[in-house]
Amino acid sequence: MPRTRKGSARRQAGKRLLKRAKGFYGARGKLHRVAKQSVLKGDQYAYRDRRRKKRDFRRLWITRISAACRQRDMSYSHFVSGLKRASVTLDRKALAHIALNDPKAFDAVVAEARAALEAKA
Repeated sequence: MPRTRKGSARRQAGKRLLKRAKGFYGARGKLHRVAKQSVLKGDQYAYRDRRRKKRDFRRLWITRISAACRQRDMSYSHFVSGLKRASVTLDRKALAHIALNDPKAFDAVVAEARAALEAKA
């Protein structure tokens, strides 16, 4: 039986690979060996950063909430503590959205947290 060299299957695999590496700089988007390395490394970054994105957004929301609290003479930690005591179950994403887009509603949430803290003391 004659030896085969994968023929069209290899060519299709190479085309698939170069399609994924499209737009990469220099040889990374044109040569199979380098493109394969770049695509594999890109997949590693994508996998890692899908998890990282969740952390980054949480940090952003906390920063926004903290800035809004500071404008209302309250620290972030006291604010969160007051919300827990007042049993307000808004998550950080919702709180950040309210702080950014509806200052009056956020004032009400801060007032509730402040009242719960004062009731404790």
